[in-house]
Amino acid sequence: MSPPILKNVVIVGGGFSGALQAVNLLRHDGPRAILIERRPEVGRGLAYTAADPNLLLNVRAGNMSALPDEPRHFVEWLDRRGLPSDGFVPRVIYGEYLAELLAAAREAAPDRLEIVRGDAVAAAFGDGVTVALADGRSIAADALVLALGNLPPLDPGGLDPRGWPPGWYAPDPWSASIADDLEDQTVLIVGTGLTMIDAALVLDARGFRGRMVALSRRGLVPRAHAGGSVAQGLQERPPIELSALARQVRARARETGWRAAVDELRPYTQGMWRAASPEQRGRFVRHLRPWWEVHRHRLAPAVADRLDALRASGRLSIVAGKTQDFAFDGDRIRVRWRPRGNERSEVLSVRRVINCSGPQIDLDRTTEPLLLDLLRQGRIAADSMRLGLATNASAQALNAKGEPSDRLYALGPLTRGTFWEITAVPDIRHQTWSLARLLSNAHWVGGEGL
Repeated sequence: MSPPILKNVVIVGGGFSGALQAVNLLRHDGPRAILIERRPEVGRGLAYTAADPNLLLNVRAGNMSALPDEPRHFVEWLDRRGLPSDGFVPRVIYGEYLAELLAAAREAAPDRLEIVRGDAVAAAFGDGVTVALADGRSIAADALVLALGNLPPLDPGGLDPRGWPPGWYAPDPWSASIADDLEDQTVLIVGTGLTMIDAALVLDARGFRGRMVALSRRGLVPRAHAGGSVAQGLQERPPIELSALARQVRARARETGWRAAVDELRPYTQGMWRAASPEQRGRFVRHLRPWWEVHRHRLAPAVADRLDALRASGRLSIVAGKTQDFAFDGDRIRVRWRPRGNERSEVLSVRRVINCSGPQIDLDRTTEPLLLDLLRQGRIAADSMRLGLATNASAQALNAKGEPSDRLYALGPLTRGTFWEITAVPDIRHQTWSLARLLSNAHWVGGEGL
């Protein structure tokens, strides 16, 4: 059967991945794009919409162009506005850049980009795709692209906040209210990754002067970027076998520094992941993933300095362990947790629990209505590592039988099981570009679009 001719593509999710997919479809002169977003802001992405002005990008501006064929696009945008472009830019500024990029694309081709505000909850497939919205509207297209970004985190183990008054548990670390009504009390932040750092800095910037305790299983914290660390480039593909790879990285770290040793793997990472066997992938996820995350996804030096100051003052403590249960007794939350390597539990009394445990990745536990509907239909399935949604290398979703769909695609963090490194701007910009080319080719089959 020949692939369908695509005249209209509906994209669910108007954050970075979805907005950039729409922009690239227009830039490739491809199908008409219909972009669905449930939030008021379109184009910025969650991290760039709710960001505090004090939060910085974790990547230097020079590598943050949204367009892979114009690597200096963001830098030139900053230069035109007289803004610094040689370091780590505030995230709100990057959000403005993304919103302007989408607005410019829409202005240049208003008949080829439609923005719909609504909540997509189901999809029906036949000769095309019909997406149902929560308010009863429906949108017909020829193909559907899932660009949902990071799914909300699951509640920490042992926590059931039903019956708690508002303000004691913060399931959304991006909420503007995480610092409201706090005095000189103790706050528990579940998770010690990049989101925890954002939450701690926001609490500090908004006047919280109490104690913050951040807890994760290993207590690992992202490392900082540093100047003078330049990846030299490898002469051959790194080994896939974990012990050999670890030996090579350690040897290179002694020669070039650990940052350069990690960075020079980047051109190979997706290919290595796809070439690895299920057993090799599983070993990496179980044993090396936490260490990879904190060395690969790093902090702006200024952010790292602020974090170090909070820790040095005693206002932020990082602990390794596992939560066991949470009990609300009227004026505090009693958190029972077990320190790593210890059989004896400890109890911590806190005023608020903030969930920074990271995005939910197991499709079997998702509460996203559209994903639940597609799972019920058997049109999507979890990948073998349970890191997200199963796709092939072309971003086509695989159904429950492992068959690719020519009407259903996925982008960004949802596809981590296929690509592994697919959560940062430099990776997603290439993925959206490639998918736009694929969809645009389907648009022009048989002379369509002429």
